[in-house]
Amino acid sequence: MAYPLTLGAITFFLAVIWGRPLIALLRQQELGKKIRIEEPDTRQIKTGTPTMGGILIVVPVLLITGALNVANLWGLNTIGQSTLLLFFCVASHAILGLVDDWQGIKGIRGRGEGMSARMKSGFQFFFATVIALVLYFGPPQLDFVGVPGIAEYVTVGPLFIPIAIFMIVGTSNAVNLTDGLDSLAGSSCSVAFACYGMIAYLQGQTYLAAFCYTVVGALFAFLWYNAHPAQMFMGDTGSLALGATLALVALMSTQWLLLPLIGFVFVAEAGSVMLQVSYFKLTKRLYGEGRRIFKMSPIHYHFELLGWSETQVKERFWIVSVLCGMAGVALALV
Repeated sequence: MAYPLTLGAITFFLAVIWGRPLIALLRQQELGKKIRIEEPDTRQIKTGTPTMGGILIVVPVLLITGALNVANLWGLNTIGQSTLLLFFCVASHAILGLVDDWQGIKGIRGRGEGMSARMKSGFQFFFATVIALVLYFGPPQLDFVGVPGIAEYVTVGPLFIPIAIFMIVGTSNAVNLTDGLDSLAGSSCSVAFACYGMIAYLQGQTYLAAFCYTVVGALFAFLWYNAHPAQMFMGDTGSLALGATLALVALMSTQWLLLPLIGFVFVAEAGSVMLQVSYFKLTKRLYGEGRRIFKMSPIHYHFELLGWSETQVKERFWIVSVLCGMAGVALALV
């Protein structure tokens, strides 16, 4: 475990030292966040805060992961099994998020909206399909899953492909929806990656544990500048990449049934949006007037409008993340 933890610490120090220059560069390029008018009034003061801060997370992870894979190809046993698929997942979704962030600020849709939902979803589905096919056709062929309480793995066969696609796309969007309060998405992701890093280590997948703690180190560096009041936001550049990669880590660990528990905050955030939209449409059809379950979705806005401060929402959601993560690791050992 010393190797993954040391790698995480190194990643933190490599990332945190260029945080301020990155913030200065983003401000210079006027890459500030545009706040939608339907968001709570407390969000409007954040207008202009540099976004695309996910670069601070993604670049160190890609550099270290790439360097370890190159060393591995040269015959140096620094990582064990290749993590090139993880590298592809991070890079592809980060580029997609970067383009979306850029278009939302500078593009013709420059109203804080980014690229069209159809185009973004199309790219997400394509990337997820590529990753799912690579996982399924291997090697190794990951067409099985660990089930708590059952000693042997359960084979799911070709059904693994659509499950993997759904998980990657769904988790990517769920983390993106969670990225609405200072430190909320970053802290929840750090807990989830740390938990899966522990699970991977206990399985003997040291290479996967090392990658997870590399991401944790980079997330800690980002949180250094994202702590309330945030000096930068991760934007889609970070949230899409983190969500998709978390799902991939869960799939590679074979403990992907535990992802809804370990990533419970993300499930709650995405679920609140789906419930809100579905209930509004249903009641509008039945009663001629749309009604809402929550004061606003995603659910972190609901609690803000109930009177919780931004810091209270973040800290309490983080506590839930830690508790669910502990339960998830425990179940992985059953």
